Amino acid sequence: MGDQDQVIGIDLGGTAIKLGRFNRQGQCLASLSTPTPQPAEPEAVMAAMAAAIAQLDPDHEAAAIGVGTPGPADAKGRIARVAINLSGWKDVPLADGLEARTGRPTILANDANCAGLGEAWLGAGRSFRDLIMLTLGTGVGGAIILDGELFVGRQGTAGELGLITLNPDGPECNSGNRGSLEQYCSVRAVRRETGLDPAELAAKAKAGDEDAIAFWRSYGRNLGAGLASLIYVLTPEAIILGGGISAGCDLFLPTARQEIEARVLPSSREGLQILRAELGNEAGASGAAKLALQKFLS
Repeated sequence: MGDQDQVIGIDLGGTAIKLGRFNRQGQCLASLSTPTPQPAEPEAVMAAMAAAIAQLDPDHEAAAIGVGTPGPADAKGRIARVAINLSGWKDVPLADGLEARTGRPTILANDANCAGLGEAWLGAGRSFRDLIMLTLGTGVGGAIILDGELFVGRQGTAGELGLITLNPDGPECNSGNRGSLEQYCSVRAVRRETGLDPAELAAKAKAGDEDAIAFWRSYGRNLGAGLASLIYVLTPEAIILGGGISAGCDLFLPTARQEIEARVLPSSREGLQILRAELGNEAGASGAAKLALQKFLS
């Protein structure tokens, strides 16, 4: 085995598998992206991941592997319980499969958790110990980091921040909830309300379109109200916003901040910062690497 200072982080998505080889300091020494096999059956995906690992690390320099999967893992970080946009995934023993194929210890976590850990390690959250991340994408994912460690709860499923209730009578959510934060702040929600993609709607607002400006204000109000609940429970030092919609955060953050100031007692939000994520699509692989470092090399 190579030196005990390198790990591989993998972000497994429905269309691409992104990999990075990192040292303890967080430098990415090599990276690679490979298409996710279609159909994305577990055996085919594991074979593609193993081949990509061999290509990324031909000399076996990395001592361990971390993987972010698009759905919940079990509490021990061994099993992908479900995986969104991957066909035929139910309770897939992904860590066992990769360990057998690569000879290296492997740990899994949900992709939003990995993104949060990546931002906490190398991105917008690097100067904070307690933070939460929301990914404003197709859905709304979340991650909770307390005292520098990912909080996933007993069953591995804590931190589903997008599924908190905003409006008990709101639109139905795949989770079984109604009116969850996701139903107001995701890409799907923006399309449902306006018929437009967030990027188009942001461009219209920046060009002065009154309706688009008003939409982003109401988006900020909803986001701020959802964040208020999370702040009361977790009192983070920082909230990091990632995902595609965060690109337009100048349009809705002022309203979200006003909402938080109106709803949250000053004692619960002292010094709170709301920041845009910095790592973009690299967050998942770097967070998965950090997970492997914390688990196997600390």
